[in-house]
Amino acid sequence: MADNRTIERRGDIRVRGSSGRTRSRRVARPVVAAAVALGIVLMPLARPVRADAPPYRPGPRVPEIMGATPKAQAETLRAIERGLRYLARTQRNNGSWFNQGGYGTYPAVMSSLAGLAFMAGGSTPETGPYARNVTKAMIYILRVSEAHKDGLIAGPGAEGRSMYGHGFSMLFLAHCYGMEIGREYETRIHKALDKAVALTARSQSDLGAHLKHAGGWIYTPTSRGDEGSVTVTQLQALRACRNAGIKVPKKTIDRAVAYLKHCQMGDGGICYSARSRSSSRPAISAAAIACFYAAGIYDRRAGGVEGTESKMVARLVDYVKKRVQVGSGSSGMWGHYFYTHLYLAEAFYSRGGKDWKDYYPKIRNRLLGMQNPTDGSWNGDGVGTTYGTAIATIILQLPYGYLPIVER
Repeated sequence: MADNRTIERRGDIRVRGSSGRTRSRRVARPVVAAAVALGIVLMPLARPVRADAPPYRPGPRVPEIMGATPKAQAETLRAIERGLRYLARTQRNNGSWFNQGGYGTYPAVMSSLAGLAFMAGGSTPETGPYARNVTKAMIYILRVSEAHKDGLIAGPGAEGRSMYGHGFSMLFLAHCYGMEIGREYETRIHKALDKAVALTARSQSDLGAHLKHAGGWIYTPTSRGDEGSVTVTQLQALRACRNAGIKVPKKTIDRAVAYLKHCQMGDGGICYSARSRSSSRPAISAAAIACFYAAGIYDRRAGGVEGTESKMVARLVDYVKKRVQVGSGSSGMWGHYFYTHLYLAEAFYSRGGKDWKDYYPKIRNRLLGMQNPTDGSWNGDGVGTTYGTAIATIILQLPYGYLPIVER
């Protein structure tokens, strides 16, 4: 990015687009600094590794939490390196990932998560060793969006649960928006996100005769139902769009936040659906923490003001701490280990302090032990290796602070 087009100020970057408009984008660290860090940390990923290559050594900008010792840091960076290489190697010519697991194929979800994994290391559509991969993924998601005139973003084979692809695609495109990507892509992304936000808003669940609260989402946009996992995906995507400067109806976010509050059970966790009010689900509860933080609702420990909302989030955090363990595999998490820790890692990173410092080394060691020694991939939750590898590398790279949706 040219120096005369970037102004750094207290963690904000003002980006002048090709249209001449200037807007502010909040990032955890300046993109210019990210490019410098990439040259130290990740640039070797873009080159083939010789059999006689010297051991990879971390640079001075590697966050200490990635490893208490130089050896631990090097192990973490090697795991990230191998995971990102696997994703780059398995990207299809059209920019997508079409990995099939036990739940079928979800190319929009996989492509968006993989794109975010590259961005978590500092690559953007314009800079970094994986700029080309991010750009190809971005173009693929745009094409998927433009194939649906109603604003839905979901790839082939995901019709039965299309709102997952829709949410993750919005999240990814919102992170791409604001980069110096040229007027054509800037316009296309803005149009895609405007239509996507409108679809999300109109597909939000309505109040039924037996319900006091609605405002969630379910698997398809026309079902008008709701459940927790789709709701947190849409809420986080809407927040990312709003952060990027896309107009999002405040009422839509407020109703979604109220829905999650209503789903809180007596033990502090979040249930599957407001319609069923069954037992709390650890995975959805972990995701709800990240969503509340993204919506500006905190417990006192994370900076919230004493009151009903802060107590509600505190109870939720306590529930998750008791029910979600790093070394427990899928036990107690309904088989969604990677999904659970994607959101829990985001929540604890935003939370900071002792919780994050205690959590990251544990999840890092656990993930390093789960990595495939042959190809560097992770098979996540039986969904597939693209899904698992993308989530694992996102978690491992959170200390860099490059994803705007995860802020402190």
